[in-house]
Amino acid sequence: MGAGSSSPVRDETTRRETIKRGTAVVGGGLLAGCVEDAEPDPSVGDGSYTVSMEPAGAVTFESVPEQWIAYNGSYADMGIALGQADGMTGSGGAHRFHTHVYDELPGVTVDRETIEANPEVRTKEQFYELENDVHLYDPQMMKQWFDWDEDDLEEITTNVGPFIGNLIFRRSDEWHEYRYYTLYEAFKTVAAVFQQEERYEAFEQLHDEYIAKIHAKLPPVNERPSVLVAYDETTEPDSFSPYRLDDNGTSTKQWRDLGPTDALATSDIDHLSSTERGTLDYEALLDIDPDVILLRGHERRSRSEFREIVLEYMRDHPVGSELTAVTNDAVYRGGYLHQGPIHNLFLTERAAKQLYPDIFGDPTGGSQLFDRQRVADIVTGNV
Repeated sequence: MGAGSSSPVRDETTRRETIKRGTAVVGGGLLAGCVEDAEPDPSVGDGSYTVSMEPAGAVTFESVPEQWIAYNGSYADMGIALGQADGMTGSGGAHRFHTHVYDELPGVTVDRETIEANPEVRTKEQFYELENDVHLYDPQMMKQWFDWDEDDLEEITTNVGPFIGNLIFRRSDEWHEYRYYTLYEAFKTVAAVFQQEERYEAFEQLHDEYIAKIHAKLPPVNERPSVLVAYDETTEPDSFSPYRLDDNGTSTKQWRDLGPTDALATSDIDHLSSTERGTLDYEALLDIDPDVILLRGHERRSRSEFREIVLEYMRDHPVGSELTAVTNDAVYRGGYLHQGPIHNLFLTERAAKQLYPDIFGDPTGGSQLFDRQRVADIVTGNV
């Protein structure tokens, strides 16, 4: 079944017909796409280039996209990091795309009004209306989640703009049988789309230096805390949906980089996914008894609100109060589900303080582990 009501195929050219609609979306038989630097395409004309990423395969552009949209905060943050904020027309899952971090970057502004105006673009009518030059969406996700089919994808690719993206925040969905990408592999692909390789390379260098500096200060593995990452967005949490750190999705990157022990490592508990919706109660948590608990779903609450409302409830719970993490006040907000390169810098800083406060500073303190001005300089073009 197609997505949304039927839309007439347009014979006239769109206002940015200079974007070449490249090799189309693939379904069961995937092209052997890979992360590549953009390569000139002599068959299309001077200035054209091709970018490859599974599952879309190769997409050819005759000019650099000016107007774009992302399905989630991961790809939205990549575009912003590459200096493309002005061309952004929206972001899927806008309530999970946290833009307040940009306030800490001098000279970096993001139009929240535009994001809120187009928070869930998923029908063909919406794609036609916005006329984006490129859609940073996983096309297979469109079929799995929004009931699109190949004809829908081909129609919008031909008449509006191509899809390129890969669902990377987790690696536990059975339908995702094609290649996954790390955060920086996907970021490199988006940089190729926007022809912003220099900004990408500057971010990559900053990131690698940042992680190396943190690694140099980490305690031995046997002295690191055990951590449970789970989802429960309520003010009275009683049912915890677990995340496994070995999932290798981008949503848990900061914790893998910091090297704590996954509290679920010796269990048979699966990672939260489209099909796995299992939960843990307080008795199950007590059996695991992690040193640190990180709860997702609370990013709209401040640090103090979280502690005064959510942690206080856990302290008063007859079983929850026995948890080591609760006793030691080591229960924190778990961070964003969708993170791009800028978000990752901030989330790594937060997680370092939560896991190793004696080394990196109190989680409630204002110590900074990376240079905000350096990040802002890259975003604004002072590479």
